[in-house]
Amino acid sequence: MSAGVTYARGFRAAGITAGFKPSGHPDLALLIGDPGTTAAGLFTTNLVAAAPVHLTKRRVAQGRARSVVVNSGQANAATGRRGDEDANEATAATATTLGIDPAEVLQCSTGVIGEPLHLDVLVRALPALAGALSTEGGNDFARAIMTTDTVPKSAATDAGPYRVGGSAKGVGMISPNLATMLAFLTTDAPVAQQELRLLAAEQLLPRFDALTVDACTSTNDTVLLFASAAAGGEPVRPDSPAWDQLSEAVGAVGESLASQLIHDAEGVTRVMVVLVEGAATEAEARVVAKAVANSPLVKTAAFGQDPNPGRILQAVGSSGVVVDPGAIDVWIGETLLAEGGTIPPVYFEADDLRAAAKATMAATEFAIRVRLGDGPGASRALGCDLSYEYVRINGEYTT
Repeated sequence: MSAGVTYARGFRAAGITAGFKPSGHPDLALLIGDPGTTAAGLFTTNLVAAAPVHLTKRRVAQGRARSVVVNSGQANAATGRRGDEDANEATAATATTLGIDPAEVLQCSTGVIGEPLHLDVLVRALPALAGALSTEGGNDFARAIMTTDTVPKSAATDAGPYRVGGSAKGVGMISPNLATMLAFLTTDAPVAQQELRLLAAEQLLPRFDALTVDACTSTNDTVLLFASAAAGGEPVRPDSPAWDQLSEAVGAVGESLASQLIHDAEGVTRVMVVLVEGAATEAEARVVAKAVANSPLVKTAAFGQDPNPGRILQAVGSSGVVVDPGAIDVWIGETLLAEGGTIPPVYFEADDLRAAAKATMAATEFAIRVRLGDGPGASRALGCDLSYEYVRINGEYTT
C-alpha cells in the first residue's frame, strides 16, 4: 500500500538524489495533485523567513497551487534578492517540466541557512524527478525531504470514503509559533480552499504549534494541506455529514506526524508531554506549557532523570503569564511534587517519592502536569530533553 502523501488518491510523488547533499542521500522531492487540487498552508512567524516561504505563502493565497518541489541541503534563507530569484526560477523550471502553470507550483527548502540554492543542480535533476513520479512514491518523497532526521516520517488514515496521508521532516530548530520543520498532508476529499484553510487552522495549527525541540523558530517552517477531490462526491463543508469525520482524520495524521517529529528530535532520549490546566485562557495555558518545555533546566533534568520540581515552578513563574503562585500544583506522572506553589519538606526526606518520579522519567515519554488554578484554559506542549548528542550535532552542523 502506498504511504504518506500518496495514500490519498489523486497524488503522485517522487524523491531522488540530485546532489544537494555531499552524503549522496536523497535530497530532492516532488508532489503533484490532479488538476483542480486545492491547497492551504501554515507558515513560520520568523521575520527572517526564507525565500521559498514568501513565494509559497503568496501562491497558496492565490488559490491555484497543486504541486510542491522540495530540496534538502540549502534553506535558501538569508540569501537576499538572489534567494527570491532562485525560488522563482526553481518553480518555473519545475512547471515547464510538468507542463503546468508556474502559479500552480510551490517550493520548500530545508538545510543550511545562508547557503544559496544550488539552482543548476535542481534544474538538471528535474527530468529524472518528474519521470519518477508515481502513486507509490510517498516513501521516496519522505526520505528525500530529510536533513538531520534519522528516519522518514509518514502517516495515513481513512475518513469514511476519503483518505488522508502525510509526510514530515524536522528534528531541530523547531518551535513553530505558527509559525527547519516541513509537513505535507493530502486528502482525496472534495474540499474548497476556504474550508481547507479552516481544516488547517483547526486541526493542524494546534498540533504542530505544540512542538518544541529547542525553542528556535525556523526560517523555513511550512505546513501544506492539499485536497485533490479524486474521491468524488459532494463538496465537504462544515455543515456536511462528512466534515467531522474528515476533520478527525486530518487531526489524527497531524498528531502522528508531530509525535514522530518530537520522538526523532536531535539527540533526544526523553520526550516530555507538558500538560497545563486551570489557566485563565487556552492561550495563557499554551504559553506556560511552552515555557516549561523550552526551559534548558527542565530539559537537562529530563535528560538526567532528575525530578526537580523547582525548575518547573521557575519556568512557570518566568513565562510572562500572570499566575497566583499559591495555586500552582506540579506532577511528574502521577507523583505530586509541588502543591499550592510549595515543595513540601517531605520531597527532600522521602526517597520513595523521588524514586517514583524518577522511575516515571526513565520512560522514553513521560508527562509533566501543571495546574495553575481553577480557570477553564488548558493546553499542552510536546518537548524533549537536552542531551550531549544535541550539542554535538549542532556544534558540527555546518562543518
